[in-house]
Amino acid sequence: MRVTRMWQQGGTVRHLMHRHLGKAVAGAAVALTGTAAMVAITLPSDAGATGATDPRTRPAAAVPGADQGPPPPGVVEKAPAEGERGRGRDPLTDGELRRAQELALPPTRRGAAADVTGRPGPERLTTDLAELTPAETGLADPPRRALVSFYDYASDSYLTKTVNLTTSKVESTDTQHGVQPPPSHAEAVEAARLLIAAPLGSGLRQDYRDATGRDLTGPDPLSVTGFVYRGRAEGDAPGALGDCGQHRCIRLFTKVRNGRWIDTRRFVIDLSARTVARLG
Repeated sequence: MRVTRMWQQGGTVRHLMHRHLGKAVAGAAVALTGTAAMVAITLPSDAGATGATDPRTRPAAAVPGADQGPPPPGVVEKAPAEGERGRGRDPLTDGELRRAQELALPPTRRGAAADVTGRPGPERLTTDLAELTPAETGLADPPRRALVSFYDYASDSYLTKTVNLTTSKVESTDTQHGVQPPPSHAEAVEAARLLIAAPLGSGLRQDYRDATGRDLTGPDPLSVTGFVYRGRAEGDAPGALGDCGQHRCIRLFTKVRNGRWIDTRRFVIDLSARTVARLG
């Protein structure tokens, strides 16, 4: 009886082992099937009839990151030669920019116009490609025009001229008062020069000395960006700034070159009157 039980137990054990082994084999088969499906999905797109799907079987040159020696030296190509005249809506060429400004700004008699420093001739602001008329938009080679803008400090006026670069003629001139476009870099530099020289610029001079250990005598050591102050159009303007908007008035973002910022935003430089005032 005891032997029978042991055999029965042994048979039971063998039966269980067969069952577990069958499950393990079946599980392995399922795992292999899943891996095969994954491999089938993730095979590289260049795997083909040659069977070279494993990077280890490819030539070294085809394996990403393989040692292929240093890359060839870079070659700096020369920019293509710029023509004297652009076509269609191409940006204005350097030659067109010069010619547009010359045509828009003929020699003027002394005192007739002045730039930001008081020299003869208005202050140059921008020169841009002008828009086409509706009738010209479908032309294969439409005329090239430039829109040239200036600020005349002698009359506090904003000037714009439309120059036809195809015919070399000024087609229109517009003069406006009380219009204040963004200042040029030259205007921002001149505003900084006036602020540095003014009694109200003592704080700027001291901040510069604290930052660098040197005296500030001119705008060259500074990086400046100007933005327009329109006086009463922006709120309550102190009496000294009452003319801003009609006058050309500038505020500044000021930074020591390769150094720290210095807050000068509360100062307003009237470039027309060449005076400095403080907001608040």
